Amino acid sequence: MADSLLFNPRTYDPAHFDPETRRLLRATVDWFEDRGKRRLIEDYRSRAWLADFLAFAAKERLFATFLTPSSAGESDDQRWDTARIAALNEIFGFYGLDYWYAWQVTILGLGPVWHSDNAAARARAAQLLSEGEVFAFGLSEKTHGADIYSTDMLLTPDADGGFRATGSKYYIGNGNAAGLVSVFGRRTDVEGPDGYVFFAADSRHPSYRLVKNVVDSSKYVSEFRLDDYPVGPDDVLHTGRAAFDAALNTVNVGKFNLCTASIGICEHAMYEAVTHAHQRILYGRPVTAFPHVRRELTDAYVRLVGMKLFSDRAVDYFRSASPEDRRYLLFNPMTKMKVTTEGEKVIDLMWDVIAAKGFEKDTYFAQAAVEIRGLPKLEGTVHVNLALILKFMRNHLLNPAEFAAVPTRLDAADDTFLFEQGPARGLGSVRFHDWRPAYDAYAGVPNVARFREQADALCEFVATAAPDEEQSRDLDLLLAVGQLFALVVHAQLILEQARLTDLDEDVLDELFAVLVRDFSAYAVELHGKDSATADQQRWALDAVRRPVVDEARSGRVWQRVEALSGAYEMAP
Repeated sequence: MADSLLFNPRTYDPAHFDPETRRLLRATVDWFEDRGKRRLIEDYRSRAWLADFLAFAAKERLFATFLTPSSAGESDDQRWDTARIAALNEIFGFYGLDYWYAWQVTILGLGPVWHSDNAAARARAAQLLSEGEVFAFGLSEKTHGADIYSTDMLLTPDADGGFRATGSKYYIGNGNAAGLVSVFGRRTDVEGPDGYVFFAADSRHPSYRLVKNVVDSSKYVSEFRLDDYPVGPDDVLHTGRAAFDAALNTVNVGKFNLCTASIGICEHAMYEAVTHAHQRILYGRPVTAFPHVRRELTDAYVRLVGMKLFSDRAVDYFRSASPEDRRYLLFNPMTKMKVTTEGEKVIDLMWDVIAAKGFEKDTYFAQAAVEIRGLPKLEGTVHVNLALILKFMRNHLLNPAEFAAVPTRLDAADDTFLFEQGPARGLGSVRFHDWRPAYDAYAGVPNVARFREQADALCEFVATAAPDEEQSRDLDLLLAVGQLFALVVHAQLILEQARLTDLDEDVLDELFAVLVRDFSAYAVELHGKDSATADQQRWALDAVRRPVVDEARSGRVWQRVEALSGAYEMAP
């Protein structure tokens, strides 16, 4: 029997979506399955451009259906629906991050357009999508990275009331083929934030020069240069502070996709790893008979389940966001930072088991082990997102507010607020619902109760031993605190989703045993920081807990893991 918690192409039927979404998701799975594993791996190894995949997507109007807001679309099926976008992220991750990347940077490229009130540019983007074109997001630069304050893409006013743009961009996915590239720059005649401009460029224009692919991959992560590129009124998407806000708000939309791509990678790799380990005989018995192997594979499994539970619940807050409810601004960097680093741990645990098999060229695992590393590093590093998360810590832990309950959001609705987010500031004033009821609902689960002790201890830390003004400049110490806070938030949404889906309590208890160990490890790390005070050191050691051990429970969860052996293998 297939595990209902993991994606399995053999049994996948997204019946919770509308008929056209269901058809497109299943058609995408079938396209990959029909190509087969050998072709999938060979395309990855040969770094082939994704022309066949993009032709399929164009034929099915996949991007046009999923990435055109209803306000710009012509069909009732067109909308920006985060739930189904997340489902497609998972499928792309399952078959190869190269496919996901072409889609992801199209999402980023569309962000400034759908945030814009430039009707001509919006119509142009919708038409390009309908023609099967991809998009690109021209923000980063070789010298400055994503430091958009220092952009060297310069726009000089011309005699026709427009501009001439000159400068280069770096790390720009789809820069080789994008029908529209959203480019961030600044005017030469206006100082400060009022001079920012987001404009639309065409990679086929003579003044657009493609320099190179900066990575050795099918992902075309380009360097490009504009030389005296003409920018007319219909090309200008945003000016001034609105251009800056569009950049950050677009990243808010785009970074959410990283978590479900990571989940897809881990799922495919897990089928391979468990099957290999269970079928391999060592010293006269299956590798999976060894206790340490069972522990590692079980830990990998429950971590992966936790990734899925958190991400699914975060979708609901993303879709329910409004000017009065900006809780997504915490849960979004959590999906980017926490879920993707959990993905790395899942792969590492499995790799410790399958060892040399993980390098073999005819496995999916070999590319999974490489590609899983990229996701924590895209759309801001882990450190950047941890620092962002810390802005919400005090309000989230100590200052809850009243909110109506957020339901599961699988309805066929357009997520219009994502392109009406407004100014990208005021994070310290964002309020949250009380995190404790999610824990209270599972107070009878031993390791949830044990982890709750640690969460309560963190509240005491924030109230009585939080970093002082001098320590607040020590980012190394703050990041250790951020990891502790992230665990509490991670656990909260896992518990909320577990309640909504009636998750097996054995799986939940086993998962929280892992989280208790994680919290203890980060507390010990905080204890060892150079600038930790004596009070903080005492608190850290007092917060260490041992998980509640239950061999029978662990055995039942292991049976779920063992059943993954042979449950899915991609056709040759």
